[in-house]
Amino acid sequence: MHLRAGIALLLFLSACATSAPSPAARAARNPRHANLQRAATLPWSDRGRCVVREASQPWPVLVERCYPALDHDRIEFHDTEGRCAVASADAAAVGVGFCVLAAPEIAVGAVIVLGVVVVAAAIKEELDAYEFRHAYPEEAGTSRGTKVASREAEAQRSPRLKPQPAGQSRQPPVPPVPVGQTGRASCEPVPVPHAGEDDAHNECADEFPPNRYPGMDVLVDGVRFDALQVGVPKLWEIKTHQFDTYNDFVQEREIAKEVKQLTKERRAATACGYGFVVGVSTQVHKDALQQADQSLNVVVTGCKR
Repeated sequence: MHLRAGIALLLFLSACATSAPSPAARAARNPRHANLQRAATLPWSDRGRCVVREASQPWPVLVERCYPALDHDRIEFHDTEGRCAVASADAAAVGVGFCVLAAPEIAVGAVIVLGVVVVAAAIKEELDAYEFRHAYPEEAGTSRGTKVASREAEAQRSPRLKPQPAGQSRQPPVPPVPVGQTGRASCEPVPVPHAGEDDAHNECADEFPPNRYPGMDVLVDGVRFDALQVGVPKLWEIKTHQFDTYNDFVQEREIAKEVKQLTKERRAATACGYGFVVGVSTQVHKDALQQADQSLNVVVTGCKR
């Protein structure tokens, strides 16, 4: 209760302490991007995953939820203006550090970081994606969207379009991210909500690689993957079903089905310049897959059902 009251007060102070921006300024300012930039100056022990997940919230709320993920050994807080002691009766309950960090305007010297801050991997990925999306808005997918725009899809919707004469075709715009040697804009990873409601599977996909877009699958070249790994160009397919409990006949059928699926996914990933990894829960499942196809890169996640 004390924590919620402190957050509410800080949100109120934030609204009062900041002068009302012009409509143009409000349109230009992206709160999520501003929060990511602010968080990028701080050290995080979870690679910034909590910040990315909560970046769309008001800054005090983000701090409330992600404060435990800070690398507290590398950061010092000083209530230089006495704001936390005066403005919030709950400061003692939530801690001066939390109160200072969540304050609407942080005074110089209030937050001191020890050593050089390297931007957390997950935050850097989000900031890079934001810059790409705004540099190439026609080709970039939204970070939380579900629509994939591609020339192939447009061609399917309009099959009767007449081909243009040679030499007059419109040159495609430069894609927002590297697309390998194919030159296809559809190689851009587009986050979409996880398919299905298998919480154990989705949690494994988010946490194990770890996933660059928690809570999201990724579409690449029209193929859905369970995760895009943070920091490296690797796409993942996660398997969490109880393979070890199946009888021999069912295991053989399951492996044949999986190899067919994984071959399609690996082909799409490789064509677009990504690595491809299969995550399975047990060593038995890994051995069965690699016996069927030794070229597969299979990792035991240990994720439980």
